[in-house]
This record gives sequence, C-alpha cells and structure tokens, in this order.
Amino acid sequence: MNNCIFVGVAGGSGSGKTTVAHNLIKAFKSEDAVLVEQDAYYKELKELSIEERAKVNFDHPESIEFDLIKKHLMDLKDGKAIERPIYDFKTHSRKEKMVKINPSRIIVIEGILILSIPEIRDMLDVKIFVDTDADEMLLRRIERDINERGRTFDSVKKQYLETVKPMYLEFCEPSKRYADVIIPRGGENKIAINMIIAKLKRYLQKGSLS
Repeated sequence: MNNCIFVGVAGGSGSGKTTVAHNLIKAFKSEDAVLVEQDAYYKELKELSIEERAKVNFDHPESIEFDLIKKHLMDLKDGKAIERPIYDFKTHSRKEKMVKINPSRIIVIEGILILSIPEIRDMLDVKIFVDTDADEMLLRRIERDINERGRTFDSVKKQYLETVKPMYLEFCEPSKRYADVIIPRGGENKIAINMIIAKLKRYLQKGSLS
C-alpha cells in the first residue's frame, strides 16, 4: 500500500469538514477509500471525574493523541489494518470497543487540527481547508452539541467563548495557509467537492496525482 495517498480535511468546528470528508469517501468503493477522524483520538481522562473532564480544553493540540494518529497512518501506508478508538463525547472518554480500519488507496484524515500539526501535515498529499462563516459554524455547533452530545445551551456557550473560539483563532484558522484547496461553505459546495473527487478518481486510474 505504499502507493496510497493521504487527504487531509481541516476546518473549524461546525465548518462542514466532516460532511466534506464523508462525501469524498462515499464517492468511492469501500476498499478504495477510508476515513480516519481526529475526534476519535482524544486522550484518555479516566483519572478525572466527569465534571473535571468537562473543563478540559478539547480544542488545544495537547488534548489529542497525535502520536497515535501518526502511527496509525504509517501502519495504513505499510498495508497494516488499525484499531481506531471510539470516543464518547457525553462522558469525555474512550469506549471499550474499537473500529477496525483496513489499508486503502485513499486515506482521508479529518479534524480541526490536521493542518496545524507539522508531523501530520507533512504526511499529507492533498491538504483541504473548509472555510465557513463564523456565525454559521457557531449555530451548527450549538445544534449538534445539544441534540447529539447531551449539552446545555449554557455549557455550549461557555465552552465556545473560553476555548473553541480562542483555539480556532490560534491554531486552526492560521493553518489555512498550508491548504492546497480551500472550500468555502463546507458540504454545500458540491462543485468544489466534485472537482476533488474527480482528481482522486484520476489518481486511482493512473496511480499519480499529476
């Protein structure tokens, strides 16, 4: 699998990067493209109470086990399957079960900090940044965290003001300059997504991005 390519998809929380990543994956057969999500690699916090875990800055690079992400990406490139963690956002901890991901020709890595970390960024063959209006990102985050993660409006507001927005400005937004492709409007930008899919399909046929 040494001829596989890594496609990084970054952007702020609620930017639509997950939708973009899933749309890329859905365009290919399951054996041709797989997704590795940064959110699955939050560090274990079992030594902390649930109340203490909720106070952790989850948008800072130190909250993510990037060493494990790098190891898993290298394993996939070497043709080895990986056991990817499953993270429970309601309890801020990893579940006992894991997800097996097999090697593939196209490996999409998605997360807010994917382009911010040099050792991950340098592994990427294609770097995508999903650029969405800040107000729209906030509204999407409020809706997601309340409906899917069991949060209250006050807790979402507090986290956004104290960590999400400052960390976006410090780490995520500046990483946009490393992108090969910037997609405005996230998953709604079907033209940009289809252009990237067409490029990746040519790679599968020719074995080269050129």
